[in-house]
Amino acid sequence: MGHIILRLDRVMLERKISLNQLAEQVGITNANLSKIKNNRVNAIRFSTLAAICETLGCQPGDILEYEADKAKPAAE
Repeated sequence: MGHIILRLDRVMLERKISLNQLAEQVGITNANLSKIKNNRVNAIRFSTLAAICETLGCQPGDILEYEADKAKPAAE
């Protein structure tokens, strides 16, 4: 099964907004936002995702990306 990759760092760079600025505007701690930015979370609340999207003026699909697992070699 594949997995979701968070591309928040890319969107933040495009919007020229710092971690501190975004955390303050979204209303979460720098530490928690850093975990999201660096793809070190297993889940994200929809309310947090909505606040990030509102602040950055983007859609969830701009931040979330699905990546399929690489195919395993066939067993002989």
